[in-house]
Amino acid sequence: MQPPFSGKPSATGLRRIVNATGYSWQGLKAAFQHEAAIRQELLLLVIAGVILCLLDLPTLERLLMFSSVVLVLIVELLNSGIEAVVDRVGSERHELSGRAKDIGSAAVMVTLLLAGLIWSVLLYVHYL
Repeated sequence: MQPPFSGKPSATGLRRIVNATGYSWQGLKAAFQHEAAIRQELLLLVIAGVILCLLDLPTLERLLMFSSVVLVLIVELLNSGIEAVVDRVGSERHELSGRAKDIGSAAVMVTLLLAGLIWSVLLYVHYL
């Protein structure tokens, strides 16, 4: 269990890195357990990886396509963090809470559109 936030790091050096890695894994596990969108985007990442293994594309283009899907996952993790904080603050409806959640969702949508554009352009250039 993570110690309560005190504003100062409780460990330094290698211990801090080990602790931070553990907290990151806890965050990934929590996101996977509690966020359907994370599970869906991880599935998308696996499917994208399999497809990219089957396509005859230059390495850098494969990396760009894969990275665009990873970026979707990263933005979704940030959006989930925003939503968790907003929900923690209170359950009553508030304009700013709704706006924060909507903006986080918009960031995910823009990232999905970017990934779709990258995949579409590169597949078009190589296969049509």
